[in-house]
Amino acid sequence: MSGPLRLLPGDGGIDQERGERRRFPAGWPGNTVAGQGGRARQAGQAGPAGRRGTDALPALGPRQVRRRRPSWAEDPFDELAERLADVCGAAVHPDEIAAVLESDGLTQEQITGRYGRRDLFEVAEELYERVPRRFPDPEPPPDPWRTSPWRCVLRGAVFGLPGLAYVLGAGLLASGTGAIAGLAASALVAWAWNQGLAHRAYVRLAAGGRRGAARTLRAGAPVGALGALSAGLLLSGPGTMAAFAAGQALYLAAGTVLLVLGRERDLLLALTPTVAGAASLLLWHPGPLAVTALLLVTVAAAVLLAAREIVRSLRTDSTAAPGNGPPLAASLPYGLFGLAAGSLTLMAASADGPAVVVLTLSMGVAEWLLYRYRSLGLAALRHSTTPRGFQLRAGRALLLCLAGYLALLATPALIRGDSPAPLLALGAVLWTALLLQAFGTAWPPAAVCLAAAAGAALGSAAVRPLVCGCAAAALVVISYALLGRATAHR
Repeated sequence: MSGPLRLLPGDGGIDQERGERRRFPAGWPGNTVAGQGGRARQAGQAGPAGRRGTDALPALGPRQVRRRRPSWAEDPFDELAERLADVCGAAVHPDEIAAVLESDGLTQEQITGRYGRRDLFEVAEELYERVPRRFPDPEPPPDPWRTSPWRCVLRGAVFGLPGLAYVLGAGLLASGTGAIAGLAASALVAWAWNQGLAHRAYVRLAAGGRRGAARTLRAGAPVGALGALSAGLLLSGPGTMAAFAAGQALYLAAGTVLLVLGRERDLLLALTPTVAGAASLLLWHPGPLAVTALLLVTVAAAVLLAAREIVRSLRTDSTAAPGNGPPLAASLPYGLFGLAAGSLTLMAASADGPAVVVLTLSMGVAEWLLYRYRSLGLAALRHSTTPRGFQLRAGRALLLCLAGYLALLATPALIRGDSPAPLLALGAVLWTALLLQAFGTAWPPAAVCLAAAAGAALGSAAVRPLVCGCAAAALVVISYALLGRATAHR
């Protein structure tokens, strides 16, 4: 044996030079201990076993001999391992545990006396070996899709309140097929154009800031208003219907500007005269002049607020690079979807006007559910370990959000005692199409909605719910297939 030995009572010792724990034979001198932790006797010493001999071995250096702990006593080392389980489980090297022990104030006296180890590093190494590795998951990043539900409700009110203009101005609208067709054509052109314009403006907003979006809106909004006015004038001819179509086109263009630039409150302020006039109908009729004035104030306020916001965006964000907008072909499917969605909505309004009011007012909740699905998609990415598991979680999130939206749509119809099936089919088509567009998939929903609009226009009123139901089923299948891939949620 070379080098000093630290004897372990009844178990063996540690070779200081080799760093190995050894088990000695039964007759080894180090296995003979006087009492519980007494000094070792030298093998073959004189005198009785219970009497101290004169040739007892001296203490082995400054280190103490590890004492045998009774079987009924708790091991302090187990308590230390339990207390530092989180630290030891997350450690990648014993030195990390040693640093924690040292900062915790563990002294050499505690190491040798209480825990029976040589030094701090032996304690750290044994803790590292005893506690299994269990690295904690990193903190989840902040959810970028978390949004205020009240903001979405406000946007839903902004989407629905313009419909009060038709209630307030019903006495000004001329009757006849040509007049109604002119107003409908003006609305369809405005919806289609502004849908594509909004896509281009949002892309510029993400790439070039508010200045880029304002430049796009400044150039595109007047063109869309002029096109919608021309369509209405072409079919209805000059008169009050053409004037109403002009106000409608100007308001929709201004509303697109304010919504893209995040000024929902300004748009709600512009709608205040029309809302007040429609509310007054419950008590008295304001008269043609008052109704005309209220509608003109709403349109003028919306246009002025939109122009002010464009000018403000161009001035306050002058350092942003103008950049190039997306190609026109990229915005085409969004415009076609706007045309198809507008056609389906107008056909539904001809059959059940109150149902369309509910559909319009529900757009705010629909938008919030789109954000909610994006959040659930990120959560599915964090908790899924296989592509199949992620697809199932994404599918459950899709069905959950869609079911919540359809439940909202069905409630008013069930209260009235009407069948909610036509409205549910149309709502499912619009929501799933908007969901796919939110993920950058534009052509499939545009194609399905155009086919549904064509089928509904050629078929009877009884066939339209079936057409919308088939379109909704197709969009749900497409959504499950495309959004069930993890790469779609990057």
